[in-house]
Amino acid sequence: QLQASGGGLVQAGGSLRLSCAASGRSFPSYAMGWFRQALGKEREFVAAISWGGGDTKIYADSVKGRFTISRDNAKNTVYLQMNSLKPEDTAVYYCAANIRGLRTRPDEYDHWGQGTLVTVSS
Repeated sequence: QLQASGGGLVQAGGSLRLSCAASGRSFPSYAMGWFRQALGKEREFVAAISWGGGDTKIYADSVKGRFTISRDNAKNTVYLQMNSLKPEDTAVYYCAANIRGLRTRPDEYDHWGQGTLVTVSS
């Protein structure tokens, strides 16, 4: 089970950190990802981090250099640090887990959190 939190309302240029807490002891075995879905749009990939120590990370071009994904296996938690936020970052953000590795398609993820809303005002 995944529980996302940390969303909210922020002005353009501001920062937020999202958290996703996982239950169970197999968290280190899963690659983790963040996706987002804006109103009326399809769910899109944001970032992913490899299983274990999280040595490998990948990002969507739209967030590269602004967002950072990280994981703390001792806390069963994955984070998404979002800096220099833009109005176009407004969306519901979802965390997800999969056992296959770094993936960018939603259908390749096995488990999903409930989503947390991020609203960036201009």
